[in-house]
Amino acid sequence: MKQEIKPATGRLGVLVVGVGGAVATTMITGTLASRKGLAKPIGSISQLATMRMENNEEKLIKDVVPLTDLNDIVFGGWDIFPDNAYEAAMYAEVLKEKDLNGVKDELEAIKPMPAAFDHNFAKRLNGTYIKNAATRWDMVEQLRQDIRDFKAANNCDRIVVLWAASTEIYVPLSDEHQSLAALEKAMKENNTEVISPSMCYAYAAIAEGAPFIMGAPNLCVDTPAMWEFSKKMNVPISGKDFKSGQTLMKTVLAPMFKTRMLGVSGWFSTNILGNRDGEVLDQPENFKTKEVSKLSVIDTIFEPEKFPDLYGDVYHKVRINYYPPRKDNKEAWDNIDIFGWMGYPMEIKVNFLCRDSILAAPIALDLVLFSDLAMRAGMCGIQTWLSFFCKSPMHDFEHQPEHDLFTQWRMVKQTLRNMIGEKEPDYLA
Repeated sequence: MKQEIKPATGRLGVLVVGVGGAVATTMITGTLASRKGLAKPIGSISQLATMRMENNEEKLIKDVVPLTDLNDIVFGGWDIFPDNAYEAAMYAEVLKEKDLNGVKDELEAIKPMPAAFDHNFAKRLNGTYIKNAATRWDMVEQLRQDIRDFKAANNCDRIVVLWAASTEIYVPLSDEHQSLAALEKAMKENNTEVISPSMCYAYAAIAEGAPFIMGAPNLCVDTPAMWEFSKKMNVPISGKDFKSGQTLMKTVLAPMFKTRMLGVSGWFSTNILGNRDGEVLDQPENFKTKEVSKLSVIDTIFEPEKFPDLYGDVYHKVRINYYPPRKDNKEAWDNIDIFGWMGYPMEIKVNFLCRDSILAAPIALDLVLFSDLAMRAGMCGIQTWLSFFCKSPMHDFEHQPEHDLFTQWRMVKQTLRNMIGEKEPDYLA
């Protein structure tokens, strides 16, 4: 049954939290360069991937699903530093100057709005361009006004808000997150222990009818209060934590071991990273948030309770080390101890020299375009089908997250097929 999808008419405003960060400036530059024909959007599912139709024809997803055209996107956002997107991209040192210069004028025109920021949630960052808010509720009201002002000034029909800022300190789920009424009360009472700045951005976006995407592992929209609010406002939410490097590898390798019924006794993962994200994660409270996100992956895939002989005693350790010389070029090492026939041990070593923002940028763009599509299709609440893009896919208490990359990819295609009234092709025909 084909879904009623509103057409992608007019302009889509993309407001990025951390618009001057490495991921955001890389995504924005690549999108602007792609629409000028100066680069190809490599890594973007929405722009390059194909999908097989019921009649076995293979078509580009963007040719059969009504996605927003890249030419209709307007970028803006908030940052704790006042630099425009060109200056910020130069500072990030992800992209070469010649690639930035191709869209220099457009990047210079993207100037951030002052950020809603609390130093206690990211102690390694000393923001100079921040809002003065008496309470968390006041913070929300200022952000809502920012969204309205940007939408009007840029003649946008729709807005999507994307968190591409740093990982906040670990915040456990508490009573204040269990209902919308409790959340709003805590914001008005300025309970800064349990209400993070990212929750203020999410609340403001949902209140303004804008889909919200959580690109970091923060506790934010993955709470009963936010699920309730997103359903009440008919707004899609998704997250969390862009699945870009080491965890992407895990969601491919772990299903392979399980499919072959090979045992795993240990999985040691470590990273060196030198950008601002690495600096923030050097703080133990912030690393804890990331660690929980990264550790959740293989347990869910392996199902140790179902296969105790193979995965009942896996030792899983994750480490991230701040190493400034590497900047955005992250290096990830994995040592995996596996065992096979009659319990004989084997080892796998993976050394992934990746570029963090180069891998995350297309994920950010795809999440924006697919969230906007979901909004126009009348979908609200948790967008489980977008788990493909996330390290720690959002889920309610009644469901387990899906981590297997190939199952996640099938979920994306099935959702898109349902939207356009297509069925999966019969591969046995």
